[in-house]
Amino acid sequence: MLAYIVRRLLLAAFTIWTITVLAFIIIQIPEGDAVDRFLDLVIAGGMGIDSEGVSEELRDYLGLDQPYHVRYFKWIVSLAQGDLGRSFQWGCGYLPQEKLVREVIGDRIWTTVALTGFTILVTWTFAIPVGIYSAVRQHSVGDYVFTFLGFSGLAVPDFLLGLVLMYLAFAYLDQSVGGLNSADFKDAPWNFARAWDFLQHLWVPAVVLGTSGTASLIRIMRNNLLDELSKPYVITARSKGMKSWRLIFKYPVRVAINPLVSTVGYLLPALVSGSVIVSVILSLPTLGPVLLDSINQQDVYLAGFIVLMLGVLTVVGTLVSDLLLAVVDPRIKLTAQ
Repeated sequence: MLAYIVRRLLLAAFTIWTITVLAFIIIQIPEGDAVDRFLDLVIAGGMGIDSEGVSEELRDYLGLDQPYHVRYFKWIVSLAQGDLGRSFQWGCGYLPQEKLVREVIGDRIWTTVALTGFTILVTWTFAIPVGIYSAVRQHSVGDYVFTFLGFSGLAVPDFLLGLVLMYLAFAYLDQSVGGLNSADFKDAPWNFARAWDFLQHLWVPAVVLGTSGTASLIRIMRNNLLDELSKPYVITARSKGMKSWRLIFKYPVRVAINPLVSTVGYLLPALVSGSVIVSVILSLPTLGPVLLDSINQQDVYLAGFIVLMLGVLTVVGTLVSDLLLAVVDPRIKLTAQ
């Protein structure tokens, strides 16, 4: 086990380095850079400036006049030292007002982690028991009800469900909608009152983000478990008098849950990057809208760090899913035969 983990960590380090290279290159593929975006805004605002002179001055100030490999090397060295780089936030003058990437993401990274974690918790807590029930009680009324709800969850777009839940929460629950905090707590320091207000606002985006995933996991769990329940070892165990629920949870469930566990590596980054539209509609202070805006503005260091974080989440999630598979499925061995 230890040798396997060491090999995977070494492979993860190489994978993450490759992600940094690809992210840095891809972000700069579109024509122009952050300075061009700034000058376009200034010129569109009717300000008469010497665009060529200002452009050279800005690129020298921001270090954008240096070759790509030099900028990449400086970025990697800064990351290794804990410096995430600078984000280019434009002010009203000729020079940009810079912010550190750490300042831009600020609380957004923690709200994203909280929302992602709560969504995963709700999704798995609901999907696994329902999938087991639907398989064991195949063709029952409950099975048909959950099947209908599952297909409905897959068919309804997230943004539409978000709009419906926002209306219901505002009209019938008298709850402020949009964002993850009420206006009174938006800029307040974290305490019990703000945390409770945060939890009260968390259920709407969690339901929206988790609905399609829950519906999909229910179908996967149900179909896999149905396949396992028809296999000879289950029939043999039943013929020997083994109690039904003990049999189901000891073997078939542990095998049927494999596809769910294996998706952990993709679930974490998908919830962070895939919630952009929902985050915009619900005005959520998460990383999704920041990533979209930073790519549009070619904010290299901000976008690069978020893409790097998504890559790290994928690598870590894949390692975790491999280790969990070895725990839940006795057939899987991590040591060489």
